[in-house]
Amino acid sequence: MSERKIGKVISVDSFRVVVQLDEDLKSLYKSGFNDIYEIARINSYLIIPVGADRIVAIVTRVKIQDETEIEKTTGFITLPKAQRYLVATMIGTIENGRDYLQGVYNYPILDNPVWYVVKDDLDKIFDTAPKEAIDYSKDYFLPIGTSPAFSDYQIKINPDKFFGKHAAVLGNTGSGKSCTVASILQSLFAFEFKDGKRLQNAHFIIFDTNGEYKRAFVGEKDTNEYKDKELANAICINKKGLKVPFWFMSFDDFEFLFEPSAKTQTPILKRAIGLAKNTQQVAGQPVLSKFLERGVSDLIDISPDELKKKKCTQSYGNWVYSATNEVLDLGNAINPNGSQLITDIKLLITQLGGQIQRTGEDNCLTQLKTKYTDYLAHNIQKKIALEKNIDLPLWFDFNKLISEHFDEAINEQENSSNSVREFVSTLRLRLQAYLNDERISEPLLLNQNSNINEALSKFLAFILGDLFKIFNNTESDIYTNYFKQQVTKEEPEKVSDQKPNQITIIDMSLIPFEVLETITGLIGRLVLEFLSRFNTDNRGDFPVVIVLEEAQNYIPEKDRGDKVSISKKVFERVAREGRKFGLSLLVSSQRPSELSKTVLSQCNSFIIHRLQNPDDQKYVKQLVSAANEDILQQLPVLPQQVAIIMGDGVRTPIQMRVNTAKPKPNSDNPKFIEKWLKDVNKTFPDYKQIAKNWEEGKKNSDTTE
Repeated sequence: MSERKIGKVISVDSFRVVVQLDEDLKSLYKSGFNDIYEIARINSYLIIPVGADRIVAIVTRVKIQDETEIEKTTGFITLPKAQRYLVATMIGTIENGRDYLQGVYNYPILDNPVWYVVKDDLDKIFDTAPKEAIDYSKDYFLPIGTSPAFSDYQIKINPDKFFGKHAAVLGNTGSGKSCTVASILQSLFAFEFKDGKRLQNAHFIIFDTNGEYKRAFVGEKDTNEYKDKELANAICINKKGLKVPFWFMSFDDFEFLFEPSAKTQTPILKRAIGLAKNTQQVAGQPVLSKFLERGVSDLIDISPDELKKKKCTQSYGNWVYSATNEVLDLGNAINPNGSQLITDIKLLITQLGGQIQRTGEDNCLTQLKTKYTDYLAHNIQKKIALEKNIDLPLWFDFNKLISEHFDEAINEQENSSNSVREFVSTLRLRLQAYLNDERISEPLLLNQNSNINEALSKFLAFILGDLFKIFNNTESDIYTNYFKQQVTKEEPEKVSDQKPNQITIIDMSLIPFEVLETITGLIGRLVLEFLSRFNTDNRGDFPVVIVLEEAQNYIPEKDRGDKVSISKKVFERVAREGRKFGLSLLVSSQRPSELSKTVLSQCNSFIIHRLQNPDDQKYVKQLVSAANEDILQQLPVLPQQVAIIMGDGVRTPIQMRVNTAKPKPNSDNPKFIEKWLKDVNKTFPDYKQIAKNWEEGKKNSDTTE
């Protein structure tokens, strides 16, 4: 192999080598037996033989040593010697000349020979195994781009590793992130697996905050249709179809959205929602008023003398002994439906107020203590049930929450209900304002005055693209109606023949900012909890990928004031726990430094486009292996559609040109000069129609959909 030698190692650290090129090399190429090989080009490869292994290193720097000398005697300056050096990062190992493994475990020594890379090495690095021999769990087989340095080779990913362990697509606006996401998904659905099979039961949910992805997977009027759209059978859920019922919200969701004060308003809101969600359970349940309950508790361990004094004063709390030794106002303090337990307590208190003997009083007090203990135990169990149910997706009337259940919760308080009512008034007004604001009430269905039949199962099937499985032509709820309009426009009678919607695009471009985090977090939590409720033996049998476009909008690293983002909580939980349930994230962002560190740190694969902000560059370098830092120095100068890919999803870190998405998402830059050169067109824009739609909360496209 001496003919392949181009230099020797003169410096080694944990991941970097410095190579001194042989002096007889007069150019950056060397002639081999079969070809002419590049030997000193950024992003090209070197081979460093170590025993039976071959270390693969990527060239990150080329330099010539400054050896200018001045002859002291003559004053002449000699030309620099043609001594050149390469700095390369070791990225992988070809074990025993057979399989390529990412990473290095056997290091070279000083003066170790260095070879140029040949086709046989590149075949192993880029994985050119035939389709019939592909192992889906191990091999890298899905082409998503090409290598600028080796144009004959495609960059391939392993979908199981790329999607199964969370991935991130990062880069400045206009660098090609949306096109990269669309291109990868288009390649995935177009790929023919063994025996010509294609994906049939995939589940992707795209949170499309800019309304870009419909054109890429569904097609739009007057644009290039997605030729293979039947493969993914994508559905786009726009503002009309995006209805996320408020009763699916947990108390954390309510607290984030309505912002109650911690000390007074939060307990009342929690109790009111508990009462609203448990109306059937609390109806008819006996409740002692707080004043009467305190009075009874004081009687339990009372001494005979103290009891006698109380009888003399003939009053305590809000119950009073009358002249005939009966308890007044007791009935008003107890739930009118009552129960035997409450009746017994009432009878015992009445007896204590009567003129009974000392032994009778002792016996009466003992019985009262037993009955009251039973009452407390019953109430504790009931309270636990109510608190447990508060996070269950149970329908309740939002109007009654404001008008009735708030008052019920206030009346249960021990202190003055008037002062509590005053403190809670601002929260009640806030809830009423949200109810009256159509921008918020419509997507959350705050005005829904009746339950939707099987709402939770239909919503989940709708979002996950499987509504056709439970669809019934007799149903007329919001989800099945929208499904008919969007998926079965031409032949609604063939709804039973529909394939799964393998991509669900949620167009959130017109969702108000006030509820953006609530809706994204709620959908993410519902999907996670749905998957987590599978039997242990079925975990992972229903993989789902959520694509978070412009993720910095709803999973920010820094909280806004004291308000912790509810969607950040959810997706951090998904990042930590989702993989074991088959739920993964594909995070896309133009400002990685503003994203949750927890989410990004859980990503195992990265596709990084041009990043010019120093904070973003520094942040990304902290996320990935230090061994890749030299490669990331290229980030500020990457052209559009070119990115650096690294991590578990790809065989080796490398720069790649991403395959062109056909058609592209609707994220093209405006053509200023071309549009400015056009003749004046009086029909565009239609100011009146756009303003009218704006006032009605519509997009122009809503009128044609």
